[in-house]
Amino acid sequence: MTILVTGSAGFIGFHLTKRLLAEGHDVLGIDNMSDYYDVSLKKSRIRVLQAEPGFCFERINLADSASMTQLFQYQKPEVVVNLAAQPGVRYSVERPEAYVESNLVGFANVLECCRHSRVKHLVYASSSSVYGGNTKMPFAVQDNVDHPLNLYAATKKANELLAHSYSHLFGLPTTGLRFFTVYGPWGRPDMAIYLFTKAILEGKPIDVFNQGNMQRDFTYIDDVVEAISRVMAIPPKMNPDWSSSESDPSSSSAPYRIYNVGNHQPEPLLRLIEILEQNLGKNAIKNFLPLQPGDLPATYADCQDLMRDTGFHACTPLEEGVKRFVSWYRSYYGVEEYAK
Repeated sequence: MTILVTGSAGFIGFHLTKRLLAEGHDVLGIDNMSDYYDVSLKKSRIRVLQAEPGFCFERINLADSASMTQLFQYQKPEVVVNLAAQPGVRYSVERPEAYVESNLVGFANVLECCRHSRVKHLVYASSSSVYGGNTKMPFAVQDNVDHPLNLYAATKKANELLAHSYSHLFGLPTTGLRFFTVYGPWGRPDMAIYLFTKAILEGKPIDVFNQGNMQRDFTYIDDVVEAISRVMAIPPKMNPDWSSSESDPSSSSAPYRIYNVGNHQPEPLLRLIEILEQNLGKNAIKNFLPLQPGDLPATYADCQDLMRDTGFHACTPLEEGVKRFVSWYRSYYGVEEYAK
């Protein structure tokens, strides 16, 4: 099968592409190599992928309609996994235009190309951020998500709405995945676990927001890739039981689905820091701060629908996932093990 993975130089895109190549698929990866974070890390990921047979890479911006159209016309992917986006909650306050270009204009171009190329299944990244001001826990895909707390979340909610319109009008099978705090080797440098690791090793203070009263449904990258792989294999069909009078926003009379992808177990942020300290052999210098604008104090995924439809269940404990991340970080950056 020929599969297009957008954002293949990104964290999740890199790991998914490695998995697909190992399974014998031909993978076309595209990325605009944005400098939102260290481009050298993205280049390193691409070099790893280019060493595998069956991988082809193109540097393309999703917002470039002409290049996207040409790509689809020549490559004719059967399945598309859209993981390219402008990430980051706090950055969306500073650079809203970047989110409009990548997450709205870019995603609309993906939908148009999938429509005209008769793609069999479009799987795309949404986010746990769409739950916004919701206080009911755990977050369920049947919940209303009309109160985003930041522009990033708003663009991800918009992606779900755009996808539904294409599923309804053109019969394009679309599945949106709301990821919950993905972490692991080759992770993003703007994420807490990466920032904390770097600062602790350098003896610098770490910023702990909301005075440490934060909870996250940390989800290890291998579990996330397993979930994506399973979802890719089951294009959604019309839900014959769907009714507008008892609306379920996670499905539709169109071939459309939404799933949460999480560990189904929220962990205190201070617990993450404690595990990092154990693996790094150093204590963190904590700088306690108020909750950041647009941030959620807690996330907790209800993954019952995903488990029912695919049999997926996250299986990597936080202790093991952090251990693997720290091992990769030390190896990648040449940081020596502490003396035991």
